[in-house]
Amino acid sequence: MYTPRHFQESREAALAALIRAHPLATVVLSGANGLSANHVPLELAGESALHGHVARANELVAADGAQVLVIFQGADGYISPNWYPSKQLTHREVPTWNYSVVHVHGRLRVIDDRDWLLALLHRLTNRHEASEPAPWSVSDAPADHVEKLLKAIVGIEIVIDRIEGKFKLSQNHPAANQAGAVDGLRRRAQGQDLDLAIQMSKTRDDADGA
Repeated sequence: MYTPRHFQESREAALAALIRAHPLATVVLSGANGLSANHVPLELAGESALHGHVARANELVAADGAQVLVIFQGADGYISPNWYPSKQLTHREVPTWNYSVVHVHGRLRVIDDRDWLLALLHRLTNRHEASEPAPWSVSDAPADHVEKLLKAIVGIEIVIDRIEGKFKLSQNHPAANQAGAVDGLRRRAQGQDLDLAIQMSKTRDDADGA
């Protein structure tokens, strides 16, 4: 991944936070038929692995031991040059797109284990249902239905070899331009603008406190 120095993100806490906030990953595999991409919610298991599950018919199940690239995408959005105070002075600013991504390089391990899968389903469900007024749990479904579904899926573990982050959040601009971009996103407030503004502000505050 092309990553200019301004946008390199190597802090483990920042990378883990993005993965946890945006767990739907793109898992890229180079197989017999060329490149393929599958979209799988994954959980970060400590600092060494990612865990998830796929349908038993998914091509990943036949790729045990393969090297994969896993991409997590944070909030993104268009940045107008009109939001930069420097544009009013020099007119030497152009549009750009801000975003944050984490790339995980690792080896795929297929786990066909009923108890491992059930524990994973409990963890994922408890996490994603936590904000619901009456959280759903796996035990809410009939036991025979759960068992039927468990037979239709397979667990996957991606053992992390290398992880890299690119947070392109206007760090190459002066503070006034960064603030102007954040204000512009908040005013527009479309799509992921507000989430992007929050991440830009946090990144700027972290840099100021470093």
